[in-house]
This record gives sequence, C-alpha cells and structure tokens, in this order.
Amino acid sequence: MPTKKSSDKSHRGNASQFFVAGELCRRGWMAVVTMGNCPNTDELCSNKAGTKFVHIQVKTFIPGIKTCSVGMKAAHGFGENFFWVLAGIPAQNQKDDFIYYIIPAFEMAKYTKADFDKWAETPGKNGQLRNKENTVRTVTLPPGVSLTGWNVDPYRNRWDLIEARLK
Repeated sequence: MPTKKSSDKSHRGNASQFFVAGELCRRGWMAVVTMGNCPNTDELCSNKAGTKFVHIQVKTFIPGIKTCSVGMKAAHGFGENFFWVLAGIPAQNQKDDFIYYIIPAFEMAKYTKADFDKWAETPGKNGQLRNKENTVRTVTLPPGVSLTGWNVDPYRNRWDLIEARLK
C-alpha cells in the first residue's frame, strides 16, 4: 500500500499536469494529458487547426523549496518542439501562487548536463568522490542559481516560447 507521502506526491504530480493543460487551454491552445502513455511527453499541445504540435514534460515542485527533480531525461534535447514545464503547485495549506517555468528542451539538456558534470567533479561535503552513475538530476529554483550559474527565473511564465512554435 502506498504511503501518504508517496500518494501526496503522485496526486500533486497528476494535478500539475492538469493545471498546465488548463493554462494552455486558457491561452487558446489544445492540450491533451497523455496519462503516462507516452514516455517523453506528459502533454501534447497544438494550435487550434491541429497543424503544429509541441511535446511537454511536466515536473512538479512545491513553491519555496530549493530544487526540482527532473531525472535523466532532462539531459536529452529531444528537439525544438519539446519543452519542460516546471510547475510549482502549492500544497493544500500554502498561500503561495502557482509558478511555471517554461524551458525549451535543448536549454534544459545543456544546463542539466553541465550542472550534473560540475556536481560529479566536485568533492562531497566530507571530501568524498561523487557517484558519476547517479541518476538524480535537479534544477535549482530561484532565488538560487545552479553550480554553473544557471538561473531559471528568466523562464518564469514564458508561455510565449510555446506559442512561437504553434504559430
């Protein structure tokens, strides 16, 4: 039986996909949540005519935390019609606003790889070597910046990046 913590995480992740789809639809685009049936696409979004598409990978975080876990997929560019949306979905008792960072996949891949490589070559807190086979990949959230100086804040609410691919 799933624990409450894993259940909450799963529910928040599912909810964030629908919040992102709702935001896309509110902006006049067609969005479909794949419900886990497509390994690299949580949502497929098109223009109203259905002639142009983008693939969206959604990752969820709670506003106020320092990082968002994105996994090894983030190190792959996938192409210019792929985007990541880091969705800050407040916990039920939080008063924070929803936060969205819309990041082109090639940017996510470039910086995620560089940040992991920098982390892997930097000794740990007690001077130990890092495990270069580690499968965890994270994005540092504002106000922080990553080990390489990457700041995702310029991607906040950049829905226009998706819109440009759908015109």
